[in-house]
Order: sequence, then C-alpha cells, then structure tokens
Amino acid sequence: MHDSFYRDLGDGRFASTVHAQGAWNPREQHMAPISGLLTQCLLDHEPRAGMQLSRLSFDILGMIPEGEFEISTTVVRPGRTIELLEARMEAAGRTAIIARAWRLSTQDTVDVAAIEDPRIPGPDEAGPHEGMTAWPGGFIRSLEVRVVPGHRPGRGQVWIRNPFAMLDGRRTPDVVRLVGMMDAANGIASRVTPGGESWMFPNVDLQIHLHREPAGEWLGLDTRVTFGANGVGLTSSVVHDLAGPFGRLEQILTIRKL
Repeated sequence: MHDSFYRDLGDGRFASTVHAQGAWNPREQHMAPISGLLTQCLLDHEPRAGMQLSRLSFDILGMIPEGEFEISTTVVRPGRTIELLEARMEAAGRTAIIARAWRLSTQDTVDVAAIEDPRIPGPDEAGPHEGMTAWPGGFIRSLEVRVVPGHRPGRGQVWIRNPFAMLDGRRTPDVVRLVGMMDAANGIASRVTPGGESWMFPNVDLQIHLHREPAGEWLGLDTRVTFGANGVGLTSSVVHDLAGPFGRLEQILTIRKL
C-alpha cells in the first residue's frame, strides 16, 4: 500500500495508486486526485513570485484509466501580470483531461476586500457522514467526512480531508491538497441514491474559481445539486477552509439511468 495518490516516474510520467480509484468504475481514476496532480503540474511550470492560480478549468474527455500516464504543461498566453497555462493528461493513447489555469498577479487590496458568501460551521461542529459510504472506490475510502446538521438530498454542508500526499516523497501544497478533493462535491448531497437501478450523474467538467489561496487540510463544501428535466444537471459549491470561503466550483452533469 502506498501513502500517496500517485507515484512520480520522472519525465512527466506518473502512476496512480489504489487511493486514486474512481467510484463509477474500478478500473478508472476518480477526477478529484488527478485534478490535484494537474494543479501541482501547473504550479511547477515556470513558477513566478507574486502570481496566484485563480481559475482552474478541467474538461474530462472520457474515462480516466488507472495506471501509468503522462502530463505535459505549457504557457498558452504569457504576460507580465496575467498568464494562461494548460496541462494535458495523456493515457492509453489518448488525451483524457485538458486543464487550463489563469495565473494572476497578487496586489494589496486589503482596503477594499469583502466577501459575500457566509461561513459554514466548522468540522468540530459537524458529525460523521454515512452517506458517502454508498460510494465505492479507493478515493472515497481515503476521505474523512463530517456533515453539518441539516443535510438533505440536493443540499448539504460537508467537511472532508484525507491523510495521503499527492505524490510519493513530496510535500503537498495546501492548494493542491484541497483542489484534489473538490470533485467529491458531486457526491456529498446526491439527489438520488447511487448504485442499483438508480440514476448515474457523472460530471464532464470541473470549474474552480479561487479569490484567495487556501490553507490547511480541511475542505468545506457548501453544495447545491440541480437536476434538470432534460438529462442535464449542475452541482454548485462554495468552497471553504478553516478561515472561511475562498472560492467556488461548478460541475455540469450528464444524468442517465443506470
């Protein structure tokens, strides 16, 4: 057993461990940890002081297979104060994920700083959440989950954390650790019970906007899930660390009968 989600094979190649295993298919990776690894690759690419990853956009082009894969990263739009980066995950002979990130310069805006999203109760005020046990897979098993009272299908406030590094033998930055759990938002307040003869509702993307860099190991998700009448849904979350809200995430869903 490994104590990380991925092994670094060198030269941009990686291998997933069982902790990255997905929930819909035992032979695929969960989107959450691979988005964390892609974030790490974006951070590592030509880093510059005074710049922050502020928008992360992940398009999922198909099944994310387990095992070995490659990530390549480039600057799409260079700039002194605004840059656009791109990272591609290649696995089994095809592109599985395209990630793009806006990197913005940081400034002193304390005099005008304001946040409209309310804070949610912290993990110490939350209790165990058995709802996540309905999901299979190594990634879900890696999570410690605490639910805030008032949780119901389609609406919930949950705190999650995990004990594993993103890469073996390397310290995991807080933003990588927290982004690497965000895709779990689609499962914390499911409108229907997963599995059996129910409905499946995988997301085809993950869009994250960060108005500040987060800190710590706990990720708070203040989540709403919408199912439309035409087979399309949306999971929307305000994301928190222990200091309060630090951004938002959106996931567009394809809803279909199992």
